[in-house]
Amino acid sequence: MSQEIHTQITAEEIGHEFEGHAPTANVSDYAIEDWITLLVFWLMAGCVFLQFFTRYVLNDSYAWTEEIAINCLIGVVFLGSVMCVRTSRHIQVDVFYHYMPAGLARVLATFVDIVRIGFFAYGCHLMWRYVDIVADEQMVTVDLPRNIVFYAVLVAFVLMLIRAVVVFIANMRRGYSVLERPEEFQTIED
Repeated sequence: MSQEIHTQITAEEIGHEFEGHAPTANVSDYAIEDWITLLVFWLMAGCVFLQFFTRYVLNDSYAWTEEIAINCLIGVVFLGSVMCVRTSRHIQVDVFYHYMPAGLARVLATFVDIVRIGFFAYGCHLMWRYVDIVADEQMVTVDLPRNIVFYAVLVAFVLMLIRAVVVFIANMRRGYSVLERPEEFQTIED
């Protein structure tokens, strides 16, 4: 077992690390689903705060806040998945690609893109059928149709499908994907 070597630095040297300029935000990096996800997230956070406040401060909890927060969480998860598809940030195993010949890695990465598109297309089909089945259900504590949530999930699956096709086309034009060359997709902020 090797011994770790720690270099001593002064407080002044540490302080100089914070003198750099903060990176500027680039709003053009975000798509419409990012903003919708942010809005749904803050709606969920507001419901959770209201639930906490009414339960522990007023000692009289609003029952509807939990149901709305849960439904918002569903929206955040699926709309957030659209962002992950667009930016190729879903969990993936790319270590095998470093040990494969380039041609085999290209074929396998293309296969993964096609399977992903098929998965999202099938998810769209299943959600369409599910929304049709539960079309008349109402939420438990709020007089709203339950299918609002499921339509949001359906829209998220459609957007994931569209984004997956766009990523596939970009990978084909570029000649490689994030699986083959993850370093090409790293940004300064990562």
